[in-house]
Amino acid sequence: MVQEAIRRRNAGTLLQHVHVGGPVSRAELAERMGLNRSTIMALTTELTRAGLVHEESRTDTGRAGRPSLLVRPASDRCYVLAFDVAVDRLVAARVGLGGGIRDRREAVRPRAGPDLHRVVEVLARFGRQLYGAAPPDATCVGVAASYCGMIRPGDGMVRFGPDLGWVDQAFGVELGRRLGLGLSVAVGNEAHLGAQAEQQRGAGVGLDNLIYLHGDVGVGGGIIVGGRLLGGHGGYGCELGHMVVNPNDGRPCGCGSSGCLEAEAGERALLDAAGRPAEIYGRDAIRSVVDDADRGDPLAQESLRRVGDWLGIGVANLMNLFNPGMVVFGGMLCDLYPGAVAQVRGRIARNVLPVAREHVRLRTAALGDDATLVGAAELGFAPLLADPLGMLADPTPPADADRSRSTPAGR
Repeated sequence: MVQEAIRRRNAGTLLQHVHVGGPVSRAELAERMGLNRSTIMALTTELTRAGLVHEESRTDTGRAGRPSLLVRPASDRCYVLAFDVAVDRLVAARVGLGGGIRDRREAVRPRAGPDLHRVVEVLARFGRQLYGAAPPDATCVGVAASYCGMIRPGDGMVRFGPDLGWVDQAFGVELGRRLGLGLSVAVGNEAHLGAQAEQQRGAGVGLDNLIYLHGDVGVGGGIIVGGRLLGGHGGYGCELGHMVVNPNDGRPCGCGSSGCLEAEAGERALLDAAGRPAEIYGRDAIRSVVDDADRGDPLAQESLRRVGDWLGIGVANLMNLFNPGMVVFGGMLCDLYPGAVAQVRGRIARNVLPVAREHVRLRTAALGDDATLVGAAELGFAPLLADPLGMLADPTPPADADRSRSTPAGR
């Protein structure tokens, strides 16, 4: 039993290397994992048989002798369905093993209050389309979603989504039921998943300590400490947007408090300061303020300075608390940060301890708007990567799937 557990754990570790790092030789895998080549060969043979990796000859090594086989993820045969629910948009994608987006669908999400039924209807339709368009021999190994709110771990319940009034909405269960694929839906907070995606595949690759700030209507956050997401006691940690930065005369926040970071540095704060009316909102509105500031408009420039200063105060507090190696700005902050960089850096210089700021880097999200979608895909792949041989040992086809086009694991 012990040997079997070790074998399955090693298979998961090997698949993780291939999934995240891309094609790699058997020799390199042996070196990374501290295993002999015969063990690596046995593992890759099993994973090949399971349809999770391909092996091919490597001819460009420049070395004498027989080259080691190259192991690459079977991205054409193994995939997850990933969903991203932002305030303004709904995205669905088929993401292959290895992390590549193979197909996608996208729709506008109106800001119309609690809209569980519509969100689930749109995403379920997209999911079934993506599932039906997958190659006949492809296997769907997971389904996961990113949502812009506080998510209860385990069942995908949205406990609190203040921007559109979601409270205790059974999003994960409803989406799984409407998809009808016989697969449960894992759900995570968008900023938490964005942080993990940027650490694995984006700006923070190779870093064990980083902070990710995600701007939508408000500001969310994810903190990676020692290579792991900081989740908190109930999984609701890192609500960085609700850190109070202006306690005396702060703007009201959707959470019921005032002076929160997202109230002072979020979408509405910038647009109000720039003189935009209430009916003007969204990413295009944010970009228009940044563009106007670039063209020399004084009101737009002042709005970026003001919001940038509050953002800088929040970042300075986080740097003093967590000493990250990098701070990554995602979502609408990708657009806002370049115009506010002077204020953010100014606050860091004035308010962060010298030893805490000497090595930190500030970056916009390398994955762009797909950071949260990529994070959802990784959440979907997690059970497979933890135990690929065990997960596929006795698979059951989805109840409502087109069995004629399914592999033994379901399509």
